[in-house]
Amino acid sequence: MKWEGNRESDNVEDRRGEDGGGGGFGFGGRSIGLGTVAVALVASYFLGINPLTMLSLLSGGSPAPVQQQAPAHKPSPNDQMARFVATVLADTEDTWDKIFAANGKQYVRPKLVLFSGSTPTACGTGQSATGPFYCPGDQKVYIDLSFYELMKQRFKVSGNFAQAYVIAHEVGHHVQHLMGISDKVDAARRNATEKQANAMSVRLELQADCFAGVWAYHANQARHILEEGDIESGPACGLRHRRRRPAAAGARRGRARFLHPRQLRAAHDLVQARHQRRQGQRLQYLRRQGTLIF
Repeated sequence: MKWEGNRESDNVEDRRGEDGGGGGFGFGGRSIGLGTVAVALVASYFLGINPLTMLSLLSGGSPAPVQQQAPAHKPSPNDQMARFVATVLADTEDTWDKIFAANGKQYVRPKLVLFSGSTPTACGTGQSATGPFYCPGDQKVYIDLSFYELMKQRFKVSGNFAQAYVIAHEVGHHVQHLMGISDKVDAARRNATEKQANAMSVRLELQADCFAGVWAYHANQARHILEEGDIESGPACGLRHRRRRPAAAGARRGRARFLHPRQLRAAHDLVQARHQRRQGQRLQYLRRQGTLIF
């Protein structure tokens, strides 16, 4: 993925190294299979859907609210990963600025917080074990960068596009918040059965992936950020490291399916025409469902 030399966002706070918790990334003993995440990244680029969303469903509930927010600091200009995160955030800002403006709305840019271990948020104490997350209470995306090391070392999922997509997914939740979708879903869940509420949560996550796919498409169209290796390197790792994912509530267990790199190359040749057509179909569907309000 091409990113160096592009604009970096000023909306990044660096809380790493502050008091607030343990450092490092863990899942509290939970086993999470990310071997098929790489294949999902390809699906996200072509279809706007990506099983990485299930990470957001594994936090196990809402933490207690806290009173204080940590002070804001800018990351060091020599921090390569922080610069990458700031560049990806800027890219999402540019994309959603244009989309909102084209629909007569103003996009309110979120903040992105880098932290280690734990950190106070308007939604409670954020933990690394939750994975990257978005808090609507303060309109901030939170990420412990050790999550990327987990993807790379334990699950053999690497590449800048995979890392950028994680951020774009959380920004997708911010878009849902601005559009009022999250509030509507929360209200509907309060009057739903557990099974229905779980299904709504999954759909909300899938829509955030859809919005991340919108970013990937527009960013690549405008700046040609994606390279062939971004599409093929991840699925190659998935082929070598098949892992099972714990089933979400109400979800069926099935056999994992993988794409061969040759299939991906063939699909890549069709991406321009198909992406444009499916993007229009996706927006029409959202309008019919009443979830696209601008």
